[in-house]
Amino acid sequence: MHARNPATRSGSGPTDATLVVAARGGEPWAREALFRRYAPMVNGLALRVLGRDTEVDDLVQDSFVQALDGLHRLNEPQAFAAWMAAIVVRTASKILRRRRLLTRLGLRRPGDPIDVDTLVSRTVPPDEAAELRAIYALVESLPVDVRVPLLLRRVEGMALEEIAEATGKSLATVKRKLADGERRLVRKMNPPGAKS
Repeated sequence: MHARNPATRSGSGPTDATLVVAARGGEPWAREALFRRYAPMVNGLALRVLGRDTEVDDLVQDSFVQALDGLHRLNEPQAFAAWMAAIVVRTASKILRRRRLLTRLGLRRPGDPIDVDTLVSRTVPPDEAAELRAIYALVESLPVDVRVPLLLRRVEGMALEEIAEATGKSLATVKRKLADGERRLVRKMNPPGAKS
């Protein structure tokens, strides 16, 4: 029996490392293969972090341009997926910070409410759907450095170390920001004076 290669989505075809090396060598097919392999992951992550789709396409495109143009900076070619996710997270964080600044300066109206139904699958159990709705109701008011780790932990299910890598923050900072987000989430879900 042939063992499945964990560095590919289907277990067949070239590994991420092979594609990265070929793309670094100028092979257009390898760049396209990386795009096709990771476009669904990048698009989903972008949508869940931004919470709306008005800038998702631009975020996906910008993230791939950064990644494919910067392949020479990727030290471990087999780690392309994590590196790509980190680029998406950091680029999304910049977009969120820019939105917030423009809103404060009066150059942008506050965003439309997040359409949670586009982010929550119909197959999600009701208690999880309620939690996701509470998270997304809260995130618009959170600072970016709290919002992004909270979404990566609660929605993406990333480990603390993965969040630290994706955000470029220390593990201690991630823990502190997550604790802040969790406190705010608990207050949102259980406001003072609410009956249990």
